[in-house]
Amino acid sequence: MRSSRSRRTAASVVSTLAVLGALASCGTEGGGAGASPRSPASADRTVADSPRGAVPSEDAGSTADRATTAAGRTDRPGTRCRTAELSAAVGRMDPGAGQRNFPVVLTNVSSRTCTLYGYPGAAFVDAAGGQLGRDPKRTPGDPATVTLAPGESAWAGLRYASPGVSGARTATPAALLVTPPDERDPLEVPWRAGAVPVSGDSSSVFLTVLQPGSGP
Repeated sequence: MRSSRSRRTAASVVSTLAVLGALASCGTEGGGAGASPRSPASADRTVADSPRGAVPSEDAGSTADRATTAAGRTDRPGTRCRTAELSAAVGRMDPGAGQRNFPVVLTNVSSRTCTLYGYPGAAFVDAAGGQLGRDPKRTPGDPATVTLAPGESAWAGLRYASPGVSGARTATPAALLVTPPDERDPLEVPWRAGAVPVSGDSSSVFLTVLQPGSGP
C-alpha cells in the first residue's frame, strides 16, 4: 500500500513540474528571459525623437537663404555701384599750359540707382597687362557722394605734364585700367592718346575726386 502511494506522489510531482516548465517556455517564446516586444507607441516616439524625424536643417537653411535673396533683390537707392554695374571711358583731352587733362568717366549701366564716393583707381598698362609707371597721385579735394540713376555718369580728372615739356621718359599704354571706389575689379579702357610719362622728373599722374557728369 505504502509503495503504491509513493509511486502516485512521485507521478504527481513529475506532472506538476512538466506543467510549470511548459508555462515558463510560453512566457519567453520569441526572446530571451525578461525581453518584451516594443510597442507601436514607443516605436513612433523613437522615430519622432531622432534627427531623421525632425525637419532637416538644410530645409531651414534654404528658407533663410530664400528670405535673404528676396531681401537682396530690393533696389534701394544709395547703395554702392559695383564694377559690373558700370562702364568706363576716357573723354576728349583738354590741353592746358604744359598739361594734358582727360575726364575718366564711369556710367551706370545697371537698372538700379547706385552711388560713387571718392577717387577711382587708375593704372596704365601695356599689351601684356604690365603696369607702366607709378599709381596716380590724388589731388586734394572734398569727396562727396555721387548718386547715379541708370544711364547717369560721374567723372574724375586725370592729368599729367606734357612729356615734350617735362622731359620725362615715356611709354605708350595699351589700356587704362579704371577701378571704381571700394571695388577690386577694374574696367579696361583702350588708350588712344599716345605716350604718357612713366619715369623721371615730372612723371607723376594725378587724379581728382569723382563728381557728377561726364566732364568739365
